[in-house]
Amino acid sequence: IKDTVKMLEYYGDVIVMRHFQQGAPHEAAKWASIPIINGGDGWGEHPTQILTDLYTVLREKGRIDGLRWLAVGDMRMRTMHSLAYALTQFDCPITFVAPPDMSLTPEFKEEISNYSLNFKEAEHVEQVIAEADVILVEPVVQPDYTKHRDVRGDEVALTPDNYKITRELLANKAKPDAILLHSLPRMDEIPLDVDITRWSRYWQEAFNGVVMRMALLSLVLGKME
Repeated sequence: IKDTVKMLEYYGDVIVMRHFQQGAPHEAAKWASIPIINGGDGWGEHPTQILTDLYTVLREKGRIDGLRWLAVGDMRMRTMHSLAYALTQFDCPITFVAPPDMSLTPEFKEEISNYSLNFKEAEHVEQVIAEADVILVEPVVQPDYTKHRDVRGDEVALTPDNYKITRELLANKAKPDAILLHSLPRMDEIPLDVDITRWSRYWQEAFNGVVMRMALLSLVLGKME
């Protein structure tokens, strides 16, 4: 990592780094004389994705504080880690729904409890979706993205109903003004017919990721305050 970063810092003014190894951007920052932006590090964190999600919520709902969040998916994922850290800065209760073998680790629960995050866990999305103002979904079945593409394998199972956000579930259980986010690409956890419903905001979220990262680059390069 040191050699790569020392070379790259002569090629540009900022390095955006995605790496399958957790902690790689942090390690890179020790050696770089230019800013390092974490674009996702293995099972670690994905801060720019959550900045995008928060910006999307602010645009769509007009506020962040006071909204109730529902996070569905693999809680070992970097997106979920960054989400939990981010919501410690707001008055946002959150419910996590995940398969038992993908739930929050005891160590992470202790950490976010020390940060006073208001959270709880549930077994089935149907039990808690009615409370949510913001529904953030990630896959529970997927290849291991911490490995190189050629070693991942192609076989992926189907998402159990407990962790799937269907059009029927949204129509029957969700708040009419709740918004649905996903970092994309999805597996089958959000069926295609949800795309045209009033709940979906993942296309707007994708666009907001562009402008948010433009702003972040401008900030770290000193072009704006």
